[in-house]
Amino acid sequence: MGCYTLEDIVQAYNSLMTQLPSSVIPLVKIATVLLVSALIIKISNEFITRLLFMGRKENLQFDENKRKTLASLLKSIVRYVTYFMAALNILEIIGVNTTSLLAAAGVGGLAVGFGAQNLVKDIISGFFLIFEDQYNVGDYVEIGGVSGIVDEIGLRTTKLRDFGGQFHIIPNGEITLVTNHSRGMMRALVNINIAYEEDLDKVFKALDDVCQRVKKKRDDILEGPTVLGISNLGPTEIVVSILARTEPMKQWSVEREIRKAVLEKFAEEGIEKPYPRMVYISKQSKGEGL
Repeated sequence: MGCYTLEDIVQAYNSLMTQLPSSVIPLVKIATVLLVSALIIKISNEFITRLLFMGRKENLQFDENKRKTLASLLKSIVRYVTYFMAALNILEIIGVNTTSLLAAAGVGGLAVGFGAQNLVKDIISGFFLIFEDQYNVGDYVEIGGVSGIVDEIGLRTTKLRDFGGQFHIIPNGEITLVTNHSRGMMRALVNINIAYEEDLDKVFKALDDVCQRVKKKRDDILEGPTVLGISNLGPTEIVVSILARTEPMKQWSVEREIRKAVLEKFAEEGIEKPYPRMVYISKQSKGEGL
């Protein structure tokens, strides 16, 4: 069984079209356009994925999140361009003169522009979001009043998935403030309540031991943990703070690890946590006690 060239396929297709009834030919052409468009999108997506993720990563000056962002953007552009070209071909098939239609689009562009202001705003904003590298796919951000992990970045919308699993689609034109929690070192801050009756030297030594233990256990801690000292004097407790700098998205896990280690160490050393106390004073009668 020999291989077929593109020319052979085109000739077979033209031969088939000459044998079909004239009423069926437009439907077959439209189906062909849709099939070819779907194949172009599929092949392009596979090519983009292989180019960015399956090659030698040391040759690409991008980290994992940047590659995901670039792949999402390129796939979005290919999809929009393919849809546009398919729509023009389908219009030609059904008898619409696309040349005059495109020329008329220049005249009617002003009217369409007024109706598509939000769309244009979204696309322009999306371009600058990507150009300025404000966030990437996989970053934990707060935008548009919601927070979550960036799932996809397009020219028109940004898609987030929060920790509850909800999926948020935010038009880029509505993004006015971006808070990115995945850039640089993150702060892990733990406040420990100590009773006034405890020996502070003993407490600080125990907390230093905790910091050393956690530091050896966690590879995602970049600085610290360090006992900062007394940060507040409460009504029933002394507040001592511990600070560490971690990799992005690891700060909460490190805080939980420190709290667990502190409880275990306090149990070993017999250091008690503070608790509320109430003192009752009763007045004695004037003649009592004489």
